[in-house]
Amino acid sequence: MAGPVTLRTDAGDEDLDLAEFEARLQQGEISPQSLVRLPAVTGDHFVPACELELYQRLHQPRRAYFRRAFSLSRFPWLTSGLILINVAVFLATAENGELGLDAMVRSGAKVGPLIFDLGEVWRLFTANFLHHDALHIGLNMFVLFNVGGVLENTYRTLDYLWLLVFTGIATMTTSLFLNDAITVGASGMVFGCLGGVLAFGLKYRSLLPPSYRSLLGDAAIPTVLGLLLIGITSQGVDNWAHVGGLLAGIATGALMRPRLLAEARPLWWEPAVRAAPSLAVLTVVFLGEPLFFGQFLPRFRTERSEPFGLTMPVPSGWVSGADPLGSIAWFNGLSSAGRASFAAEAVEMPEGADVNEAARRFVEERLKPRDLGDEVLSVHADAAEAWRVADRDGLRVRVTIRETGAVRRLMVFFVPRGTLVYQLVAEWPQGFPRYAQVAEWMVAGLRFTEPRALRLVRGEALLFPNSPDALARLGLALLEQGEGPAAAEALQAAVRGAPAIVPYRVALARALLVSGEVDRACEASGAALTYSPDDAQALEADARCELARGHPRKALERLGQARTAAPGDERLREAESKLRATLPEFR
Repeated sequence: MAGPVTLRTDAGDEDLDLAEFEARLQQGEISPQSLVRLPAVTGDHFVPACELELYQRLHQPRRAYFRRAFSLSRFPWLTSGLILINVAVFLATAENGELGLDAMVRSGAKVGPLIFDLGEVWRLFTANFLHHDALHIGLNMFVLFNVGGVLENTYRTLDYLWLLVFTGIATMTTSLFLNDAITVGASGMVFGCLGGVLAFGLKYRSLLPPSYRSLLGDAAIPTVLGLLLIGITSQGVDNWAHVGGLLAGIATGALMRPRLLAEARPLWWEPAVRAAPSLAVLTVVFLGEPLFFGQFLPRFRTERSEPFGLTMPVPSGWVSGADPLGSIAWFNGLSSAGRASFAAEAVEMPEGADVNEAARRFVEERLKPRDLGDEVLSVHADAAEAWRVADRDGLRVRVTIRETGAVRRLMVFFVPRGTLVYQLVAEWPQGFPRYAQVAEWMVAGLRFTEPRALRLVRGEALLFPNSPDALARLGLALLEQGEGPAAAEALQAAVRGAPAIVPYRVALARALLVSGEVDRACEASGAALTYSPDDAQALEADARCELARGHPRKALERLGQARTAAPGDERLREAESKLRATLPEFR
């Protein structure tokens, strides 16, 4: 039975049902001058298809033109230029055909800590142009030439450029939040192009010529899945970057319009509008570092050290680890090229916290080149400068460490607390100077709290309020933290409970001296000598009292007696030597 529509062709009349006729109209397979017969409208007569209202309603000239003119034969100049840039960057950065981890960090790889800590968002773009080795760049460029060439033939240049920019940034952004590894390579951008081809093939499959329909439609999906599977089963592949690029490419491709379906005469300002998204994203990426750093980045978390009794802000992504320059330390998780760290240590100075002396000892004893590593060539420390830390007067020392092929910077802060000097050591590579500001923010946020040891002895003294030992331990802990009056009160109670124990009286004398009560301190040290005239600690305490009273010669005499009582005590020898150097007769 004949269909409702008859189409006259060179091969003869062809009967079509109405749905098939409408589908072929929409696909552009029926020209305006084709003769058709629609009995309900034309009766038994054939008329040009363009005279039918149905044809006028369904016919879309540009879609018909798309079907006839679509081709992938143009040479992809933009894609080829992109490939040449990648090759040039690889030749400039790789050594012996390979880009090492440190070179990746220095050259602009996606490195999470450097983005989150320093605001180096430009790495989200530059990482797309770096590659591990020749095989890596070879595979990426081969796929990019073939897949990118399809998109360059399909879309207008500015639209294709936007897809490349957006998918490249989206690739590295996805990796930034979902993968801590250092990432390089154009594979995410390649997957973005694959996503664009996939979206195009699915969206315009019905308009494609038969020769391209299966290539860009049915064959695209297994190709994409196969490449994803290869990445999943391979070592060292950032699959999150691939997924991010693919999804970004699909989303972008779904919104873009092919060049053959675009208006024949665009408005004069339309190219500028289409270029604006690419320019805006690149502007944020390359000029956003000063905007983000200090405003939104880095983000800090609060770390608390119970043994040291301090809290301080630490960049959110940093992890704790060992460091030769401190008992507690945090670092940004990177290796040598990008490693930044912050270490803290409390140095006991029974003779009293002296930041200048602590700084001298640190530079002379802890910064010897041979002790810092075989790669260290020289160490230079600048003169100490006054620095306020946690409302206390401290010092800051800047240090430059030159190594084979690298230079590292240190900032060391010294802050007093009772008989302790806290040494805070920030270290970073010279190539990332913004870490100096990060270190200063960390130090500015440092606050002292009650250490665990003091909290424990305080609890013990509350449980055993009449125990001289418990009270003495509390007094010594308070004295260590610089709380002289509270320490003197606890030690006075300990002395009342056990008056014959000389160390309690010696500690009481020290606490009273710290509190500025010189006369009472001297009474306590004198009482200690009454109980034990040859006790080195009592003699030293009395020397401190004499010095506080302005009697340096009597103090020197007492120190000499203490040295006789404890000849092996180097601390006493050093104190005697320093005091002797201040007296005119010994100069």
